[in-house]
Amino acid sequence: MERKLACWLPFSCGRLFRLYTRRIVLWMHEIAELRVRRAMGFKIPSVVSIAGSDSSGGAGIQADLKTIEALGLFAQTAITALTAQNTMGVSGVLDVPSEFVVQQIDAVFEDIRPGAVKIGMVSSALNVVAIAESLRAHAAENIVVDPVMVSTSGSRLISDGASEALTGRLFPLASVITPNIPEAEVLWGRGIATKRDMEAAAGELSERFGVAVLVKGGHGISDADDVLAERGFTCWLPGERIENDNTHGTGCTLSSAIACGLAKGFTVFEACGYAKRYISGALAAQLDLGRGSGPLDHMWEYRGR
Repeated sequence: MERKLACWLPFSCGRLFRLYTRRIVLWMHEIAELRVRRAMGFKIPSVVSIAGSDSSGGAGIQADLKTIEALGLFAQTAITALTAQNTMGVSGVLDVPSEFVVQQIDAVFEDIRPGAVKIGMVSSALNVVAIAESLRAHAAENIVVDPVMVSTSGSRLISDGASEALTGRLFPLASVITPNIPEAEVLWGRGIATKRDMEAAAGELSERFGVAVLVKGGHGISDADDVLAERGFTCWLPGERIENDNTHGTGCTLSSAIACGLAKGFTVFEACGYAKRYISGALAAQLDLGRGSGPLDHMWEYRGR
């Protein structure tokens, strides 16, 4: 017993010594890198979200902030509306005056210029026009428009005037728009029942508005495949359907993740695939909060660290 213990102790102590030595060296490197960053500074791309506030934290500005930061970018905002809502529904909406929406956008672009723009809920025509004029004046790039037009239950969320302003003023500025199937049906003017319908809708909408169009298949039955139409070409982004009733904020999350990809220099196709992988992980995490359709786990990649 004593001989075994004597043989084991030097080996164990030596191994522990080497292990701690390596950790100390790594810590020293990390400290040195941190000191260099503090001395020289470092930059990361920024994304601005122009959207409504969700008091429940699952969608809108709050979902965008979580997504952008989770993907390693710097998040900025311009709030278009305040909502009183939770996982069971919306009980109130207060639009922000267009002058103040523009003031927020100006403040963002005049200091930390964003590498991409995500546009979500804009319910008034005045705000749509004001946002379009402001973004054009600032020569904004990499604009992603999530046309929040129809609720999950099928209710229209914006007026006809706002819808016309959205398609006539904002769509022409966008790099890509991201309608779900009900929204694509409204824009296309026809029903979508099959994958062939999805592909036709994406292609015709892309040609009509001169912008890349991602028709999201999350409202489908058998899978969660999306179709992207851009410059006369269409391609499918396959996705496995994840059984999860908590889907509040999926559209906001996907579009802001696409904006992150564009800010990082990805093509539209690459950014859509990048965003789809992220949102699939957020759904697969199976976060379960609230009494209704709950939020996603935007920080899913960090839970196991």
